[in-house]
Amino acid sequence: MALGAPFHLTVLYRGPLSSCNYGCPYCPFAKHRETSEEHEADRAALERFVAWVESQPFDVSVLFTPWGEALIWPRYQHAITRLSRLPHVRQVAIQTNLSGPLGWLRDADLGKVGLWATYHPGEVSREHFLKRCAELDAIGVRYSVGVVGVPDQLPEIQAVWDALNPATYLWVNAFTGGRPYTRAERAALTHIDPLFEVNTRRYRSRGHACQAGETVISVDGDGTARRCHFISTPLGNIYAQDVWELLAPRPCTRVTCHCHIGYVHMPDLDAGAVYGDGLLARIPEGPEWAAPGAYLERARQLWRGGGLTGL
Repeated sequence: MALGAPFHLTVLYRGPLSSCNYGCPYCPFAKHRETSEEHEADRAALERFVAWVESQPFDVSVLFTPWGEALIWPRYQHAITRLSRLPHVRQVAIQTNLSGPLGWLRDADLGKVGLWATYHPGEVSREHFLKRCAELDAIGVRYSVGVVGVPDQLPEIQAVWDALNPATYLWVNAFTGGRPYTRAERAALTHIDPLFEVNTRRYRSRGHACQAGETVISVDGDGTARRCHFISTPLGNIYAQDVWELLAPRPCTRVTCHCHIGYVHMPDLDAGAVYGDGLLARIPEGPEWAAPGAYLERARQLWRGGGLTGL
């Protein structure tokens, strides 16, 4: 790969951790309780990955996408703090339910840290979740809040949105496991999240350009690198090879892409125009956020021609 300067690599890291302190019925992940040996294996894998990032000669951003809840464990708190302090790390973000302690964030470089926080009615009270968000506001942490758009939970989603800091973006993931949305439900969810429409569709991706595998890679606990979480074919291993050997422009091989952490890397969508530096933490900070009509139109052009099951 011909490299320019400065080069910037984004890594989606998912280690062996596969346990969660929540049991959301719509979530297929984290239904496992780990042994002490499994936790030690995850700790060792995380330490190895952080050391690898530390040693790279180019700019790196990291999004942790664990199978479970990671921030209840001090090892992930320390990893994020350590990464944020590295001069060549631009951004470090993580998906979390905010159930863990938050005070450790004061030791991190808050200009680089972003939290992708999710609210799960039935697992935590609205009041407690909002209290955690207020703690983030007091510390000065950049974050977004997200929910799964379960139709029956629309009043609760509305109530959380009403109570959040007005500056906080609340995103809604389309719920694909039930009945179709009514027109009124779609309108209500779009009022809460102006970008909701984007998450309700599968996008034509086969043959389309994607930064996955070129400037974005997915890495698991043993260092195996893939283009993204949704293409299983390995590119190689970051611990066994020079990472430059793994990177090249490649068209997507999947028929469609329907997950936010996948399609935002398609140049045809140009999600960066809406999210800017907040892309990894799903925080809209780009110039198009004030008027996202062009982004929505680009999404419509990529649409395969049908909605997701259940929409």
